[in-house]
Amino acid sequence: MSLLPSAKITPRPSSARGHAHHGWLNTYHTFSFASYFSPQFTSFGALRVLNEDRVAAQSGFPTHPHRDAEIFSYILSGELTHRDSMHGRKKDAKTLSEVSKDDFYVMKRGDVQFTTGGSGIAHAEENEHPDKEVHFLQIWATPWRKGLVPRYHTMSFDEEAKRKGFVTILSPLKAGLKATLEEEKEAAPAVEGTIPIHADFLMGASIIAPGNSAAWRIGGGGAVQEEKGRKVYVHLPMRGFGAKIRLAGREDQVLGEGDGAFVEKVDAGDELTVESVGDGEAEVVILDSN
Repeated sequence: MSLLPSAKITPRPSSARGHAHHGWLNTYHTFSFASYFSPQFTSFGALRVLNEDRVAAQSGFPTHPHRDAEIFSYILSGELTHRDSMHGRKKDAKTLSEVSKDDFYVMKRGDVQFTTGGSGIAHAEENEHPDKEVHFLQIWATPWRKGLVPRYHTMSFDEEAKRKGFVTILSPLKAGLKATLEEEKEAAPAVEGTIPIHADFLMGASIIAPGNSAAWRIGGGGAVQEEKGRKVYVHLPMRGFGAKIRLAGREDQVLGEGDGAFVEKVDAGDELTVESVGDGEAEVVILDSN
């Protein structure tokens, strides 16, 4: 098993993250956010925010603005509804088969909702379930240019596919930085079946059973522009299963739930192996940036 001998791997323990508990919201911040600030943790490549949130039933984030950020939510459990200044919730939609990729509905486990804040947008995120909390990752990336046309995408990613290896969820807009308005509207991603992002950035996820492993191909096999010196962040969400993972076969790089790791000095084409070494299955999220 490759140890990626040239790679630099720096753990980010869960206990070292920023944390706030507001009653309705229990949140952990990998990077500086809201009242938490650390000059050491402001961004990593294009990755700007990684929050692990639990929102109580019948509560949520009231309407608030965004601009010049790529924002996406990865649902781990529960339900999350978005309302915004461009669309309203499609009240009768229960599954993604009933909506287009740009409509809204009640998101559930396996769904990813993506927002290009661009020139400016306002939205609300709410847990409308009567008694169950929602657990999700909220992630922001810095786009490759400002003033983009605001846009949304919502997709669902198959759980069984994640159990067979890493599934790519986000990949760069295929047309790149100089995309025309028509190419923006077409929204073709560099990797088919993924959500396009306005950044040299990939997101992947895998669910790894104890004793098994999965390998992430850095750079997505030609999907990115910057191939040298990729910056890869690995996160293991706190699902309460007793999951642990080992990175690159290194005995000193074992992460528990809530932990993460910065992986540097790697290039596109390198493979990062993730082994599940805990008592329960590990749902692993990888954020691969320039």
